[in-house]
Amino acid sequence: MSVRIILASGSPRRRSLMEQAGVPCEVMESGADETIGGAPDVQVEALAIRKAQTVRLRVLEDAVIIAADTLVAIDGRVLGKPADTAEAFAMLQALRGRRHTVYTGVALIRTGGSADQMHSFVESADVIFRELSDDDIHAYIATGEPFDKAGGYGVQERGGALVEKVEGEYTTVVGLPMPRLLRALADMGVWVES
Repeated sequence: MSVRIILASGSPRRRSLMEQAGVPCEVMESGADETIGGAPDVQVEALAIRKAQTVRLRVLEDAVIIAADTLVAIDGRVLGKPADTAEAFAMLQALRGRRHTVYTGVALIRTGGSADQMHSFVESADVIFRELSDDDIHAYIATGEPFDKAGGYGVQERGGALVEKVEGEYTTVVGLPMPRLLRALADMGVWVES
């Protein structure tokens, strides 16, 4: 069955993961308010649901809306996207030589039929950073990459050089856990043809 798939995210990394998995989609940014509190797993799931529901208000025909949110947590502290160079430096300094957890929440809404179907989940993966000097951190910040990424780094880009090891599903760290997402789509009757 062919159905319109909408990715409620402006993230080029999430769109790239969808393309690599052979999932045709269109992008419709939610613009949802991302202010929220709570434990990291609760935050990412609630924000993913909020983003999906915001886009749902603009979709009138049969479709599947996919939204996601990603956060980094270390020592009970949640690291979102750094606001400036000083915050990016502080985040990366806190992560260097240490293990942290990346949480990605995903929400899917299937429209059409008598009622919408909604499914959401959270996946997490641990990331271990290499020992980094202050110069290493400043050089990475100078690339400009940290500012639109939770925790101030992107594992799939130059930030991969900061990482010693990923324990868990790599795509969770990138921002869209593809194996679990593909299973969720199948559960909604959407099978991706390879």
